[in-house]
Order: sequence, then C-alpha cells, then structure tokens
Amino acid sequence: MIVIARLTVRELVRRRVVWLLAGLTIVSVALVAFGVERLVSLAREEGLPELEIRVGVSQVLILIAFMFSFVLAMTAAFLGAPAIGGDVESGVALALLARPLRRIDLLLGRWLGLALVVVAYAVASGALAIGVVTVISGFGPPQPILALAFLAAQALVLMTLTLALGSVLPAIGAGAVAVVAFGIGWMAGVMAAVAAAFDLQSLAGAADASRWLFPSDGLWRGVVFGLEPPAAALLATGRSPEGLAANPFFALQPPAPAFVIWSGIWIAVVLGLAGWRFTRRDL
Repeated sequence: MIVIARLTVRELVRRRVVWLLAGLTIVSVALVAFGVERLVSLAREEGLPELEIRVGVSQVLILIAFMFSFVLAMTAAFLGAPAIGGDVESGVALALLARPLRRIDLLLGRWLGLALVVVAYAVASGALAIGVVTVISGFGPPQPILALAFLAAQALVLMTLTLALGSVLPAIGAGAVAVVAFGIGWMAGVMAAVAAAFDLQSLAGAADASRWLFPSDGLWRGVVFGLEPPAAALLATGRSPEGLAANPFFALQPPAPAFVIWSGIWIAVVLGLAGWRFTRRDL
C-alpha cells in the first residue's frame, strides 16, 4: 500500500500536475493580493472605520475560500476519477495486480497518495492566501488552522467519493457524478438553512439530512467559522439566529463534534464500500 501511494505521488509529479497546481496557486494569490491591497487602500483613503474594513476583508477572504473550495472540488475529481477507473480502462490495473498485490492494497495505496497531494495542496494554498491577505490588510482570521483543516477535509471527502465511483464507473463518469454531487450537497445545505429561517421544518429536516449523506456543506461551515472575525458576530447582534444560519457565508459556531466524527466515518465507509466492490469487479 505504501509503495502504491509513493508511486501515485511520483506519477503526479512526473506528469507535472503538482507543478501546474503550484503555478496556478501563485497566480491566483497574486491576483488576490492586488485586489485586497486596492480594497484596503481605497477604503482607508475614504476614511472608513478600521472595524468595517476588517469585516470587509474577512468577507472577501471567505468569498476567496468559497471559490477555492470549488477549485479543490474540481482538483479532487480530476485526480481521483482516473486513479482506479483509468487504471482499469488502460489495463494498468491488470499489470499491477499480476504481482503479489491485492486489489484492496491498490485502492488504499491510490487513496493515500492522492490524499497526501490533495491535503497538502489545500493547506499550502490556503495558508499562502491567508498569509498574503493578513500581511497586506493587517487583519487575519481568528482561527486559520481550523479553517484550513475543514477545507482540506472537504476536499478529502470529494476525492474519496470520486475514487469510490471510479471503482464502478468509467473515469469521466466518476468525475462528473462527484462534481454534481458536490454542487447538489452545497445547494441542499443552503436550502436547509433557508427552510429553517422560514420555519419549514419538514423541508429543513429533509435538506439537513443531506449534510449527513454528503458532509461537504457541513464542513464548509467550519471553514467559514474559522475565517469569521468576532467583529462580524458583533455586527450581526440583534438579527435572528435562523436568519444568520440561512447565510452560507456566515457561521456563529463550528460543526458539532459528532458531525466531524461522522465525516471521518463517512470517508471510511465509502472507502470500504469501494474496496468491497473493486475486489468483485471483473477486470
């Protein structure tokens, strides 16, 4: 399993996928730095209070994280889809499994190698963006490590789903289904919050259940909480908790520990089902 993980990482480096991601990240962060610098400079020239500037910078950072979460979703799908499905279609799996290597070891090795790359990319890119915004504006998020952890977990969830689908479907189909599931999960989470704001309990319960079926949106709330400064919560004082919860870019509290634990269990269950199906698949 460790050997397969090492080979997976080397393959991504050899195909220049890692270097491409690094280059795109540097370009994106440079654009973010330019935009934040202009925003802060113009706001201070207009004489806006520092508190309002801080809240504005935090909202921009949350918006950047939101866009980056979709980039991570696409990256996870792009990397995870061909990991097993591509091996089967190209015949690489037959060549590897002809050696004393179990199918479950191949699957877990691919997952481990991809997990290392995806988590490293999420943490490094997120930390770079947060660091640049903090240096330029003078304001940083209250819990950046927590935000990065939830962001990496969100990417890991989607990568696991894509890899699992790739054990059953062709690579292109696995990637497409995973990305659509990510979008549906996010929309269902927003619908659950809006339904709760309007006291539509039946719809809210059904939509909220989607977070447990696919925990990406719930993990996103952890990202927002880690980036939300206390000043934003103070400015929101007086508004109804339901109305605040309906905003996908605002979180008064992080995901419950039970949900975080369930997210880890979800990854293990999906990976276990993928291993069970892959060991019985006709290659």
